[in-house]
Amino acid sequence: MAQAEWQKFDLFNPTEEHAMLRQTVREFVQSEVEPQAAEFDRNERFNVPLFKRLGELGLLGITVGDEFGGSGMDTVAAVIAHEEISASDPGFCLAYLAHSMLCANNIASNCNDEQKKRWLPKLSSGDWIGSMAMSEPHVGTDVLGMKTTAVKSGGDYILNGRKMWITNGTIDDKGTPGDCVLVYAVTGEKNGRKQVSTFIVEKGFAGYSVGQKIKDKLGMRASNTAELVFQDCKVPAANLVGTEGDSMIHMMRNLEIERLTLAAMSLGIARRSIEIMTKYAQEREAFGQPLSQFGQVQKMIADSYAEYRAAKTYTYETARQMGGGHSDSHRLDSDGAKLFASTAGKNIADRAIQTLGGYGYVGEYVVERLWRDAKLLEIGGGTLEAHQKNMTRDLCKNGFKS
Repeated sequence: MAQAEWQKFDLFNPTEEHAMLRQTVREFVQSEVEPQAAEFDRNERFNVPLFKRLGELGLLGITVGDEFGGSGMDTVAAVIAHEEISASDPGFCLAYLAHSMLCANNIASNCNDEQKKRWLPKLSSGDWIGSMAMSEPHVGTDVLGMKTTAVKSGGDYILNGRKMWITNGTIDDKGTPGDCVLVYAVTGEKNGRKQVSTFIVEKGFAGYSVGQKIKDKLGMRASNTAELVFQDCKVPAANLVGTEGDSMIHMMRNLEIERLTLAAMSLGIARRSIEIMTKYAQEREAFGQPLSQFGQVQKMIADSYAEYRAAKTYTYETARQMGGGHSDSHRLDSDGAKLFASTAGKNIADRAIQTLGGYGYVGEYVVERLWRDAKLLEIGGGTLEAHQKNMTRDLCKNGFKS
């Protein structure tokens, strides 16, 4: 790259299209997401009409090819969208991630063209709301411990089992399921190991229901979390993704962009927290001078900014390397970015509360909601411990490359 081009390069907005996307999403967030965030968090409700507005903006199928109704953008674009939305309403953003990354991007990465034509236009437009179901009540994300089964019966598969902690598993308090869900289920054994397969289950399939909506969560209350129940649920064989036993491939193709967008959510939380604490420290006085003049507060603000920039650079550089988002070759750094950013986001929100004191502890100043929402990002999409295990294993297997 020539020196003049290098000087113009912006890691966080590499093209004009990325910069325009960021501006569009930021304006939408300020005008439509921010005014409703506190209310929907307080009432533990998912704002479905606002969610469908994301489809009008082309965000629900942001990484889906335009031939299937999507926007055909890359991983950097997905990271931008999640950072901007999460800076206002991480709970709403989590519902967006479950739909756009766990469901739509998953289908775009792993389904055949006929299946993509069936589901992606409806998911990209917002006519349908989607989700993904892997975790189970007793085994979490331990794939080999999965108990949900799918047995071939004529031209169908019969699913039996339960899934837990499913974002967008229900869209309201009445137990109405989302329109479709990717379900992972055991279809047999091979060489002594369980074979896990992927199915698309649609609302209205006999034997598919919402068990319970999970209420009273610490955070992410503006997204709905539910248990899903499959009791002799009949799923057409045409809804099998790939072939039996392909789920591990499907997961690997989608895990990296999932983890990067979760990291991006932490960036949004961190950025907003720094904005709030910095403004407050300038305006609030103690002993005749602004809080920003005290060393303890300076340390909290300065450390927060440095951690935010480090996390942002790591996340966006990994996203840039991934490109189109259907990759399984950047696991080390997608794990690493989420490992670092999720803890940074939580710690920065915590410092913001400390800086604001009693005001930080109440909802009016937003940071208490951001702090509550931030904790989930150290758990969902892979725990901190899972990232540490994966990264150590990859480094020991492949060696460290600077």
